[in-house]
Amino acid sequence: MKKLAVGVVGIGHLGKEHARIYSQLENVELAGVCDLDPAMEQRARDLGVPFYRDHRELLPKVQAVSVAVPTSQHHAVAKDFLAAGVHSLVEKPITSTLKQADELIESALAHKAVLRVGHVERFNAGFKAVEKVIRNIRFVEIHRLGPFTPRINDCGVVLDLMIHDIDILFGLVGSEIQSLDAVGINVLTPFEDIANVRIRFKSGCIADLTASRLTPERQRKIRIFQDNAYISLDYGAQTAQIFTKDNNAINREQIDITKEESLRNELIDFVDAIRSGAGVGNPDVGARRALEVALKIIEDIKQYQASQLAQIRG
Repeated sequence: MKKLAVGVVGIGHLGKEHARIYSQLENVELAGVCDLDPAMEQRARDLGVPFYRDHRELLPKVQAVSVAVPTSQHHAVAKDFLAAGVHSLVEKPITSTLKQADELIESALAHKAVLRVGHVERFNAGFKAVEKVIRNIRFVEIHRLGPFTPRINDCGVVLDLMIHDIDILFGLVGSEIQSLDAVGINVLTPFEDIANVRIRFKSGCIADLTASRLTPERQRKIRIFQDNAYISLDYGAQTAQIFTKDNNAINREQIDITKEESLRNELIDFVDAIRSGAGVGNPDVGARRALEVALKIIEDIKQYQASQLAQIRG
């Protein structure tokens, strides 16, 4: 079978991992990488692949691409590849605006290109194991916390971190939103650096999400409460437990999980979707939905901040 020629645009913190994994996959040829920073050329040398400064130079050389540039550039870069019929995996969030997201989705459909978005927690081995035992969720609590990193400078914590959990939440609950109430604070950047939102679903489920990039230690946890059971998952450690009621006692059981590299699973799935054709005509609309909710949360936070400022000014 002929290898799939793949490129990576943006080989910084995350893009370099895309490039590493592609270079290791048997049915893939890493045809080149691209970055505006000339210092990144050394990473291309280490991988033994061509280095480009302009992503358009990659267009005739690849059949698929990972776009791992800053969020503000997702639309500009991905639209060029999709218009050329190049299958594209865009890191999350899909774009900065819904209009841009719609344009990418329409272009993918028009040019018969696979469009996936890097919501990597979908491929977390812990989540996949927990997903099998979830029934009739009543309440969800999610914490995604970590230290500040200056490399994320074009968006707040909602689009940077919380959007992962928004995406997962929709897949779990399977219901439309009835209402949401969000708060957030700008501390180190012009954007919200810590945020909390309570979401009420039409199904009756309630979810409480907290995201922070001001916390010294990383935490990636989801707690799910359903009829007669409580499930706790640590995304990072890929460990999970389920607590169930047995007469007047609580049983605690460790869920069996084989740890895997989530990003590798995601890229393998992307490649398989291209080779099988299953991804053509099936763009990642779930990522568009996650963006829509994230933007609503950000707007609610801005309203909260405006009301707080008004109170301070009297």
